[in-house]
Amino acid sequence: MPPSLPILDTAPGDLATLRVEIDRIDDALHDLLMRRAEIVTRVGASAGKAGSRVALRPGREAAIIRRLLARHEGNLPGWALVRLWRELLAATTSMQRPFVVAVCETGEGAAFTQAAREQFGALTPLRVHPGPAGAIADVVAGAVSAAVLPLPRQDDSRQAAWWTTLLHADDPRIHIIARLPFWAPRSENSPTAEALVVAAVAPDPSGEDRSLIGLELDRDMTRARLTTALAAADLTPGALMVLRRDPGEPLARALAEVDGMLTDTDPRLARLARLGAPRPPVVLGAYARPVNGAAA
Repeated sequence: MPPSLPILDTAPGDLATLRVEIDRIDDALHDLLMRRAEIVTRVGASAGKAGSRVALRPGREAAIIRRLLARHEGNLPGWALVRLWRELLAATTSMQRPFVVAVCETGEGAAFTQAAREQFGALTPLRVHPGPAGAIADVVAGAVSAAVLPLPRQDDSRQAAWWTTLLHADDPRIHIIARLPFWAPRSENSPTAEALVVAAVAPDPSGEDRSLIGLELDRDMTRARLTTALAAADLTPGALMVLRRDPGEPLARALAEVDGMLTDTDPRLARLARLGAPRPPVVLGAYARPVNGAAA
């Protein structure tokens, strides 16, 4: 509690006085929210022409939430703190530029729509598509700021393997910038759909990140060989790895998660040349490592 706002010394049963205290705190919180909004407006103005790029900062947002969870104490559940700040961050992002999100909704129950609402705010406009191609097309066309897509799986169909389109997409270049859900353990009825977020901006570091590398390889490549090559290049493989050999395609294509925030100029990528890939690996993006533990 700030020194300028001391807690009143009241008897436990003095309900009227406690309600006055809550109103006083609400006013103070509101004052701070309005002050925060003023500063966000100044940030947007300072960014100038780059404002549209600066507004979407999932790495910084993740770092903010991690920091608050680390200092959090008391009876307010950690998940409530996350939800409050996710709505606040969504609102201030939309202050800097129009903000619309595309969602690939692949099944019943609107699982990915719920995940998008949790990350980007309950009232943020959504454009729902039955497949990933339409959602990515919205990002390419500039009709949306970001798209929520299912987490890649080994058994995805060719149409569902949306990440393969990012291997050659350069105008504009689409990056993976976030992973959902961001916090765990999940409270009852929380969205559980696993998803990645893509946008036409580069990911920003949060301090605890993972990167996703896309590779085109010989068709006889195995997961074991790829894992060994990544480790030999000082790239620590993560749990997410997909290796596809689509019929009619001369090459295999791989998606590999590694620890840390990689860029296209990272020298470790050159060490993967020993795999005999016909073209250099592509950093498809990165995301903040989701928080996990009792604090959330």
